[in-house]
Amino acid sequence: MPLIGYARVSTEDETPLPQSLALKSAGCAEIHEEQASGGNRARPFPARVLERIGKGDTLVVVRIDRLARSLSHLLEMIERLEAKGAFFRSLQDPIDTASPQGKFTL
Repeated sequence: MPLIGYARVSTEDETPLPQSLALKSAGCAEIHEEQASGGNRARPFPARVLERIGKGDTLVVVRIDRLARSLSHLLEMIERLEAKGAFFRSLQDPIDTASPQGKFTL
């Protein structure tokens, strides 16, 4: 059950390094970094990451706003993960869809 990290910053002035270090500390085997606006649902990078994730894998972010900027977008992404038998975890939010409590919190 690999942990796959996703770090996103919005501007060129920001660095994904703090997020990547937190993801590495959480045990992520691979970490994908992106510089893009979170408001753009058509970002190609998370779509490619979601295509690669397999059954039992967990997509990990530091905060939910790094993956999605709206509740509907977040739920869409999580549904795509669940359809593949994968999970979602946010390090700073009490969300881990691999556990019943985490799903309830979501």
